Amino acid sequence: MRKAFIAPTKYVQGEDELLNLGYFVKTFGKKALLIANQDDVNRVREKLEKTAETFGIEFVETNFHGEASRVEAKRLQELAKKEQCECVIGLGGGKAIDTSKVVAEGKNLIIVPTIVATDAPTSHSAVLYTEEGEFDDYAYFMQSPSVVLIDTTIIAQAPTRFLVSGMGDALSTYFEARATTRAYANVNAGLPCGAREGFCPPAKSTNTALALAKLCYETLLEDGLKAKEASDLNVVTPALENIIEANILLSGLGFESGGLAAVHAIHDGLTVLHEAHGATHGEKVAFSVICQLVLENAPTQELEEVLTFANSIGLPVCLEDLGVKHITDEQLTSVAEKACIPEESIHSMPFPIDVGSVKSAIMVADAIGRKSKMA
Repeated sequence: MRKAFIAPTKYVQGEDELLNLGYFVKTFGKKALLIANQDDVNRVREKLEKTAETFGIEFVETNFHGEASRVEAKRLQELAKKEQCECVIGLGGGKAIDTSKVVAEGKNLIIVPTIVATDAPTSHSAVLYTEEGEFDDYAYFMQSPSVVLIDTTIIAQAPTRFLVSGMGDALSTYFEARATTRAYANVNAGLPCGAREGFCPPAKSTNTALALAKLCYETLLEDGLKAKEASDLNVVTPALENIIEANILLSGLGFESGGLAAVHAIHDGLTVLHEAHGATHGEKVAFSVICQLVLENAPTQELEEVLTFANSIGLPVCLEDLGVKHITDEQLTSVAEKACIPEESIHSMPFPIDVGSVKSAIMVADAIGRKSKMA
């Protein structure tokens, strides 16, 4: 059986870690293309200037347009070539990070998240959008980022909703990895190991990935509420540090090498509901976790544990929490149908899936979630 595990070459997090960014740039050269929204650059400019001076390097600012599109990526690649940049930095949220991955094409890439709302920073993939902001395609690269650098002081200053959303995304990691392992389904880690080009067979998950995914879940239960309180107060504590690591490193390695299953497919289905567009990725994922647990008839104790945790930190547990106060049978069918398209990850579940069973799981999850809020 072919198995695969992938990860960033280096991961580092700490208070004021941005002051060490210049060291990592210097391992590639003296000039780095900095892809970031101007507001994000302005917030951390003092640290950027200090690390540039300390290590004798230069940041080439890009006036990032804010969309991870092919047009923007091409413009930035041309700028990097013109300025003779030896590495690329993606600083900020998802769009800046994804754009930096596309520009770097898997080489000499440093990721610097300023929020921890998803587990994407460690991955070798990116999501492309059109210039108008509509979904375009997924992009996959030859390897994961060279460096993922996280300044916990910056994360602590960000709105708490981002941290909680990241916990929602991370909440899915163990349950999807467990299902994928039971099904002997393929994982994304096999793609940069020859499977994407068709040169080599696909790969299954490793025991390592499943163990990291389980640790991710255990860390959320232990430190999630304490980390939320720290974030509310904009301070760094051991609990917040643990959750930052869980949201990004443990969840990132867990989903890419452990596998995705029903949760993220149901999330994708929920995107057809206009009323849910105000909910973040992680918020929709959190409700979808409950849906998967119902779908696989997980033990009642496990389901209650997830509901208690989600309610304790303010994650959605029912459709109304996502902004969907009423859903028609037609809408529910559309959600389930999108979740069940042939290329979706829901088919990594260890049993056959159909639209009817997914509809039923969403309905029951919604009812259980609503009742849990009244307990």
